[in-house]
Amino acid sequence: MSTPLTPDATPAAGCGCSTPKFDGATPAYRRILVTVIAINALAFVAIIGGAIAQGSASLGANALDFLADSATYAISLWAIGRSVRVRAGAALLKGASLGLLALSILGFAIWRAVTGAPPEGSVITGLGLFGFAANVIAALLLVRHRDGDANVRSVWLCTRNDLIQSLVVAGAGALVWLTASRWPDLIAGILLAGVFLQSSWAVVRQSRDELREAA
Repeated sequence: MSTPLTPDATPAAGCGCSTPKFDGATPAYRRILVTVIAINALAFVAIIGGAIAQGSASLGANALDFLADSATYAISLWAIGRSVRVRAGAALLKGASLGLLALSILGFAIWRAVTGAPPEGSVITGLGLFGFAANVIAALLLVRHRDGDANVRSVWLCTRNDLIQSLVVAGAGALVWLTASRWPDLIAGILLAGVFLQSSWAVVRQSRDELREAA
């Protein structure tokens, strides 16, 4: 007879039993999360200057995302080892903040479409590749922990989004340089806002499911 599923468990493949979802409560994962927070904070400092100087929607999205990730990963670190309700609530907060970030990026892109001049494509590409390198390091540290409860999974989804985002930013910079137009940068900002909204919904949905189960 199989063990009943608990709010913090998922079926184990092929055995009919259940195994707990990984909640991040290990010293190794905590160290990884601290390292990833530092990577994101340093990347934000490096990219925000270029975003302001160039008035770039895609770089602005990139920089804001690094800042938001530093804050949300810190929330994840705080929530580790706490109750299912607390962890799911923290993930729900992160999902909502990711949605607000997406709407902010979308609004900035629209504003730039009306008021902005073309940014420097080479700067966007260079900083986009810098961000990609930072995200590759973070992803390699986190890839073993891409599955887990909503709190752990939200960390991986944010990192995966960052990889996509950095490549989109670098590509937008190349197109800006080739076309001498601001539109590739603005379109990239809008696309990134869409990616963030999708991930926001995924995190919010899983968090709500876990909160219902915990109740």
